[in-house]
Amino acid sequence: MRLAGKSAIITGAARGIGRAFAEAYVREGARVAIADIDSARARKSAEEIGPSAIAVPLDVTDQASIDKAVSVAAEAFGQIDILINNAAVFSAAPVTEINRDDYERVFAINVSGSLFMMQAVARHMIANGVRGKIINMASQAGRRGEALVAVYCASKAAIISLTQSAGLNLIENGINVNAIAPGVVDGEHWDGVDAFFAKYENKAPGQKKKEVGAAVPFGRMGVADDLTGMAIFLATAEADYVVAQTYNVDGGQWMS
Repeated sequence: MRLAGKSAIITGAARGIGRAFAEAYVREGARVAIADIDSARARKSAEEIGPSAIAVPLDVTDQASIDKAVSVAAEAFGQIDILINNAAVFSAAPVTEINRDDYERVFAINVSGSLFMMQAVARHMIANGVRGKIINMASQAGRRGEALVAVYCASKAAIISLTQSAGLNLIENGINVNAIAPGVVDGEHWDGVDAFFAKYENKAPGQKKKEVGAAVPFGRMGVADDLTGMAIFLATAEADYVVAQTYNVDGGQWMS
């Protein structure tokens, strides 16, 4: 019960990694706002997790939606102690085929969405004297470029940089900002990722997934539950002296 008495808002938490975080936080005693653009699935996930979870509609590309979600969560819980910026989308294409609309969509969700969620929650924390925790979701893709994944890699590199800058700024208010950089994590989103590589690398469906899993030093792709320990640690008092860091949780794929 390391998060007993704490309240969190987790973006993109209706499914996948975000939902795994919500479930883990509730097991540790926290109350959780499952904030997601898919309101129906968010409600279903909250119902399945139990009374410590609520669903909050959220479109991270809309400032009014961000402000409303933070207000609803704060009113429901009294205050917000933890934010996990998990909402994100993936995109892949050769540089010569990158579409401006797709680029702007990825950066609007992955970068601007994380920044302005972080801003809104930080303002709430400062106004209410909360010594809070903000956890951003980066990626091994933010550590280096990939030939077919320029836009997504750049968006996750931006998250690492934002984590550093915000971490240095907000620790003055007792708010710790850190990030998690997963490697390849299995889940329903990987069907879409695999389809990109099937198209651009002329691979059979499922082939890319097998290849990336075999390349992980640990011996397999990650799963959402592999990330929950770090997400819990960074939200506890045990991480009070950890500031502006990005932790790799990737089975040994990147060392820093």
